[in-house]
Amino acid sequence: MNEPRTQFGRSATTTATGAAIDQGLRQYMLGVYNYMALGVAGTGVFAMLLASNEALMLQIAGTPLRWLPFVGILALGWFAPKVIMSGSKVAAHAMFWVNAAFWGVLISTMLFAFIRADAAQEIYRAFFITASVFGAMSLYGYTTKKSLSGWGSFLFMAVIGLLVAIVLNALIFQSTMLSLITSSLVVLVFSAVTAYETQMIKNMYVEGAGGNDRAAIFGAFALYGSFATLFIHILNILGIMRE
Repeated sequence: MNEPRTQFGRSATTTATGAAIDQGLRQYMLGVYNYMALGVAGTGVFAMLLASNEALMLQIAGTPLRWLPFVGILALGWFAPKVIMSGSKVAAHAMFWVNAAFWGVLISTMLFAFIRADAAQEIYRAFFITASVFGAMSLYGYTTKKSLSGWGSFLFMAVIGLLVAIVLNALIFQSTMLSLITSSLVVLVFSAVTAYETQMIKNMYVEGAGGNDRAAIFGAFALYGSFATLFIHILNILGIMRE
């Protein structure tokens, strides 16, 4: 008589624990996406303000200053995650918003070029496409039962290779065709990165490493970078096709 009640008790406990994890996971992921949305909105406003200043944009475009946000983003990509996960909440917020500011400066030069060419509609088109691609791939990463951990090494090498190709093209080749090819590959690779990162962020919570504000900021930091990268290269593709 005791055994059925024991099994029932275990089943009820397991169900309750699963429900608690599901609720906590939803709240955690909502926090990640909320932080990311705030970062994207802040970057958009900052980038548009900079792009509206023609004198500043021309000064940045004509000097080595145009490389400063790019270098800053790469540097933060290496050490900011450690600060976010092991430092204070204030430090985590600082890393996130400094990163968003660097992206804002980087994006502003592209926005200025499109606005000056009377092609502002392409900016909104690129944002809509980016949001659609990002949303679909993030949803896939969140819902798939397939482990995407095996993608990590390939995606890392692909990102490094594309980064080298982009820098070489900007400094040496300056080829429109190569720019179109690399941007197309970046969109494909970072679509996969978005799914991979979403599953990684979800697993952090399931494995007990998530669930706090700093973990949510870390997740937003990772996904924000993928979103911004997708936007820049989709905008670049639209600009090249328009020409």
